[in-house]
Amino acid sequence: MDSKLYHARKLRLNTTDVEKILWYNLRSRRLSGYKFRRQHLIGKYIVDFVCLEEKLIIELDGGQHNKDSTKQKDDARTKWLITEGYCVLRFWNNEILQNLDGVLYKILNEFTPPSS
Repeated sequence: MDSKLYHARKLRLNTTDVEKILWYNLRSRRLSGYKFRRQHLIGKYIVDFVCLEEKLIIELDGGQHNKDSTKQKDDARTKWLITEGYCVLRFWNNEILQNLDGVLYKILNEFTPPSS
């Protein structure tokens, strides 16, 4: 088995509390009928959540993402995903805990076509 695929499956089994909260709201088409996957392999990256039909990726960041080396890796990853046609939204863990409705609203806004 591919080591990245194995790692993605392992991540699904070891979900953080914050990921569980967001996943509860995204799974089973609970967010306006959009289908999301979690810990999904795209290229060489495993993304936290993705809506493949809309090419929207949601990444949750904890304190470790504040380090310069991690920021550089995150930036490179985001740039690559954008070149593949994805939109990437990043949220801090505390945003999920303190303002879940606001986070869900921001996600839904990505699906709303611009008004003319």
